Amino acid sequence: MSTVEKGQVMTANRLRDGDVVFLTRAGAWSEKIDDAVLALEPQAAAALEVRAAADVTSTLVTGPYLFDATRVDGKIRADHIRERIRTLGPSVRLDLGKQAEGTAGAFQAVEV
Repeated sequence: MSTVEKGQVMTANRLRDGDVVFLTRAGAWSEKIDDAVLALEPQAAAALEVRAAADVTSTLVTGPYLFDATRVDGKIRADHIRERIRTLGPSVRLDLGKQAEGTAGAFQAVEV
């Protein structure tokens, strides 16, 4: 039986190089969605917003926002297609981006 948890993940763009990043439990930013902390309660999501705002002030990231996601057996999948595409990289070129590098997480942009 699969373990499924629904919550929210904080994402942003790293200012140094523009890459899509996800906030981790340790308070760092990772390019891998599976490293992200999944906020299961509103208070946890609010804490992620506070941390992200501090990192905007520190000029580490820009444009942070929460999005709905699901963790299935330890792997995180964005619930909306927009964030799935941001996680994977270009949707028209599977040979580019995180999907080509094998660092895009366990899920594809669309269900097959």
